[in-house]
Amino acid sequence: MKKIFSILVFTLFQSTLIAQVKVNHIAVHVSDLDASMDFYAQIVRLQEIEEPFKDGLHAWYDIGSGAALHLIESQNTPTSHSKVNHLCFSLEDMDAFIETLKETSYPFESWEGEKGKITNRVDGVRQIYIQDPDGYWLEINDAY
Repeated sequence: MKKIFSILVFTLFQSTLIAQVKVNHIAVHVSDLDASMDFYAQIVRLQEIEEPFKDGLHAWYDIGSGAALHLIESQNTPTSHSKVNHLCFSLEDMDAFIETLKETSYPFESWEGEKGKITNRVDGVRQIYIQDPDGYWLEINDAY
């Protein structure tokens, strides 16, 4: 009985620790803060939020559930990016987003790299991939 109680207490303690973890922010180094701010505000349509530095090198955006995207201007940004490493944003109206991309001639592609195509995942989620001004990949899907 003592062993069962110990296992139960350990399991509850472990579950409590896991439940307390949440994403606070994702930091991305960018080479041109103004270009990246324009992309994340105008194309991805993220809402800019207050950032404490006020140094012209940082911009913060709300990405939901209390988490933020931190853009940080740096001269040491990577020069190549794999699509496997990406940020993902889910939208309620992906069709409207794709229409905006088409209207602004902003390129998008499927997971396989087919330009202007949508990937239909096995779970029914539709997804596309776009790149920000520094070449970072973003998945946009409708798993909202």
